[in-house]
Amino acid sequence: MAFGKRKSDNQGEETTTGDQAVEVPPTDDGDLDGPFDIEDFDDAETALVGRHDLGAVLIPENEAAELAVEVNQQGVPTMAWMVTSSGRYNVTAYAAPKAGGLWREVVTEVADSLRKEGAQVNIQDGPWGREVVGHMTNGPEPVVMRFVGVDGYRWMVRGAAVGSPENAEAIARELRTALSDTVVRRGDTPQPVRNMLPLQLSESLVARLRARAEQMMAEQARLAGQQLAPPPPAEPAARRSEQGTAMQQLRTITGG
Repeated sequence: MAFGKRKSDNQGEETTTGDQAVEVPPTDDGDLDGPFDIEDFDDAETALVGRHDLGAVLIPENEAAELAVEVNQQGVPTMAWMVTSSGRYNVTAYAAPKAGGLWREVVTEVADSLRKEGAQVNIQDGPWGREVVGHMTNGPEPVVMRFVGVDGYRWMVRGAAVGSPENAEAIARELRTALSDTVVRRGDTPQPVRNMLPLQLSESLVARLRARAEQMMAEQARLAGQQLAPPPPAEPAARRSEQGTAMQQLRTITGG
C-alpha cells in the first residue's frame, strides 16, 4: 500500500540541498509499519485502543507526553500537540488525490516557507522519504523544526516536531514512533485536495482534558495563594490602600 514502510537507498550518504551539503546519518527506527488507514482494521473500535481520538487522526498515547490542544476564538480545536521533555510534535492529515504524491509537492513549499522565515534548511532522507529540517536562530532561542510526510490513499499525513538543537534527534525519534502507529480516518466526504481533515475531540478525551485543566488550575491557585500570603505588616493596616495591595499582587504575579 502507498503508506507502507519505504526505507531510503541512500541513507548515510551526503545529501546536497540548496542551502548546504548535509551528512545524513542512517536511521534506526525498527520496523515502521504505519501510518495506517482505518480501513486496515476489521473492527474500527480496536484502532482506538492506546490512541488519542482526534477525529481524522488517531495518534498513539505516550506516557511521557502531555496532550495540549490549541483552540480558536470560537473554541474550535485547531491543533493538537504532544509535549515531551524533548520538545513537542503533532500529526495532522490532509485530503490528497488517489494517485498520491502530494508530499513531494509539499516538501518544496515547506522548505521555501522556512527559508522566508530566516531558517537554514536542508532535506534529509528518513524512513518514509524526504524530511524537511529547519534551523531557526533568529528567535529568543534556537530551535530545530522537522517535517515528515507520508502519502496514503486519498490522504497525506504530516508530522511536525519542534525542539532545541540538543534535543532535535530525540524529538524526531518520538515523532517517527508516533507516525508509525498513527491511524488516519479519512471518511467518504469529498474534500478539496490539501484541505486539512477536521480535528475533532472525542467526548472521553474532552472529559480527560477538562479534568486535567481543572487539576492544573487548582494547583496554580494553591501555589498563587502561598505566594500571595501577606507578610507581617510593617505599618498599620489602615494605611495600606487597596491600590497598594493590588499593585503588590500584580508584581508578585508578573515576577516584578
